[in-house]
Amino acid sequence: MPIAVPLRHELKYYINPVEYHLLSHALDQVLERDPNGDPEHNEYHIRSLYFDTIDNRALLDKLNGVKDRDKYRIRIYNFSDQFIRMECKTKVGSLISKRSVPIPKLLAEQLIAGDPTGLERTRSGLLQDLFREMTLHLLRPVVLVDYVREAYLHPVEEVRITFDKQLRTGLLSHDLFNPYVPTVSPFDHDDMILEVKFNRSLPPYIRDLLCTYVHGAQNSAISKYVWCRRFEGFE
Repeated sequence: MPIAVPLRHELKYYINPVEYHLLSHALDQVLERDPNGDPEHNEYHIRSLYFDTIDNRALLDKLNGVKDRDKYRIRIYNFSDQFIRMECKTKVGSLISKRSVPIPKLLAEQLIAGDPTGLERTRSGLLQDLFREMTLHLLRPVVLVDYVREAYLHPVEEVRITFDKQLRTGLLSHDLFNPYVPTVSPFDHDDMILEVKFNRSLPPYIRDLLCTYVHGAQNSAISKYVWCRRFEGFE
């Protein structure tokens, strides 16, 4: 399981709208806004098309608590096809790593159709791994995951704090570039997901802010991917 970038910590919490408003306001006073967010709300839309093997290895590994695992996805922003990324998120114990490579729309459409032809000749290690998984394990697209992200940054330890809102699943659709795909929320309540990523340690004053505004939240093994497949009966 090759790792091309440093491993990072990732903490995840379910938070309610009141906790969100208090914490986001506090973070906006002390951290930098994500430059990708819109000027007014500091938000942008993310859509990912996740892939899994023919036997749903990524999904079942997560449900079964397997410590080391990979998830492949194609990701776009604000429903635009101008910047498309192929990504692999790797979990190693309690740490995470993400590899990413930009791809053209033509290649994205080829991969969505389940065709890895030509990837064996690429110089990208990520795309070579993708070719192997699509060829040997029949990796194929399985679900669209939509949400709105609000993010705050701090250069020390490359801290990145995100609020992921309005999580929606595209159910069985693979129509990545269609902004009108019907989607539904997988949540039963009006929850949001708070994610905190950092390299080695979280600066104390940021940890204090989190404890102050979301003191009742518990670090959870939250997977937007698993939530968005909940209607397929895997629980």
